[in-house]
Amino acid sequence: MSTAKTQKGRILRLTQLSVLVALLLIFGFTSIGYIKIGVIEITLNIIPVAIGAIVLGPAAGAVCGTVFGLTSFWQAVSGMSAFGAMLVNVSPVLTFILCFVPRILEGWLTGLIFKSLSKVCKSNSVPCAVSGLCCPLLNTLLFVGGFILLFGQTDVFASLYGQSAATNIVAFFAWFVGLNGAVEAIAGFVIATAVSKAVLTANKRLA
Repeated sequence: MSTAKTQKGRILRLTQLSVLVALLLIFGFTSIGYIKIGVIEITLNIIPVAIGAIVLGPAAGAVCGTVFGLTSFWQAVSGMSAFGAMLVNVSPVLTFILCFVPRILEGWLTGLIFKSLSKVCKSNSVPCAVSGLCCPLLNTLLFVGGFILLFGQTDVFASLYGQSAATNIVAFFAWFVGLNGAVEAIAGFVIATAVSKAVLTANKRLA
């Protein structure tokens, strides 16, 4: 009975991870997952990443983040992303790093945050809400921070810096984060939190 139950749990987890990966691929290879405002892109891909990290754990969050990074890099090299294409023209290698590292970290860290909060909270409500909010915030902060670190001396950065009318790097960071972070944070908090909580409840019933 125990072996059958363990096998059932593994199949359930694999199925759920497969669904999330499929959603990420659909979001990434179509225009569904992106809201584009000029060269600024607000992504909804953080939602499946957050759900994967919360429901399936840090490793699954990292896997979802890797798929997110893959689709981001493909959008950049294919020209679907105007911003990504500009980065590729500067350095394909640095663009690859920027697309993958922040996304892998956001999934992994979101999973760790949920796991840590679950140990001190009686219900999943607070851990789901906090983690659902942290995932998009981590995505924005890590990506923008990585962009400044890797491309801060390039013409792409200079162009965006000029558009921001910022007087220092802190003001630019706030401008860039503000454009992306608000919509992504709301989407992550509302959708990822609600779906994750529902799936966790369903998983307990199926266990």
